[in-house]
Amino acid sequence: MKELASQIYAAVRSGRLKEPFGPAGVRRACSGWGRSTYQVFLPKHRVGNPGKTSELFEQTSRGRYCTLAGFRLDPESGV
Repeated sequence: MKELASQIYAAVRSGRLKEPFGPAGVRRACSGWGRSTYQVFLPKHRVGNPGKTSELFEQTSRGRYCTLAGFRLDPESGV
């Protein structure tokens, strides 16, 4: 799943994905993943998620997210 996060950050940097974004925008900018992945990935990795998984996105409103300022994922290494 680090690959999807890297793709999202790269899409934002390149301008293909505008912030704040939702699952539909991510699906258009980062195709190739299972449909349910787009629905669960963003909330699962939001700041303050209940599962305490990696915090990669900030939720700005219901179903809308932004990348974290100053946090960059390297598409090559996934970190």
